[in-house]
Amino acid sequence: MEKLDRSALIERLARVRLLTLDVDGVLTDGGLYFGEDGRQWRRFNVKDGLGIKRAVAAGTEVALITASHTDAIHHRGKVLGLRHVLVGVEDKLAALTPLAADLGIGLEAVAHMGDDLNDLPVLAAVGLPLTVTGAVDDVVAAAAYVTEKRGGEGAVREICDLLVMARGGAEQ
Repeated sequence: MEKLDRSALIERLARVRLLTLDVDGVLTDGGLYFGEDGRQWRRFNVKDGLGIKRAVAAGTEVALITASHTDAIHHRGKVLGLRHVLVGVEDKLAALTPLAADLGIGLEAVAHMGDDLNDLPVLAAVGLPLTVTGAVDDVVAAAAYVTEKRGGEGAVREICDLLVMARGGAEQ
């Protein structure tokens, strides 16, 4: 797919009404941490969190859609005030389609940010396919924009700041 420059990206972001985010590799660095008791831990970036809150405040719905299923993901969604946290999702497009319909949003007004092969069907279906630096090659090829930052290191904040700017707010 032809890549968008920054000004074209902002123009496209102005039409986005729903931003969906993968978790592992997008909101996190993709690493899984295990305690001695076998519990999984994830590291989330606080700057991404503020970016998400600002995007929501600017009028964009934000949803997490992930194949993973842990309490940490539910908790992170709750802390961010997200209404839609879809976990344990094997077919992300099958989960996104009714969510968008329930919100009255066509897939052309959806941006999805993913980093691995299970994101490809969603990236092919939405109006604005996004990915992070370090994503697998097929996802990079399918995305209209690749963030400058890596997943878990401010990539989501990068997109959220541009989304807020596209809606007439100041970039931070």
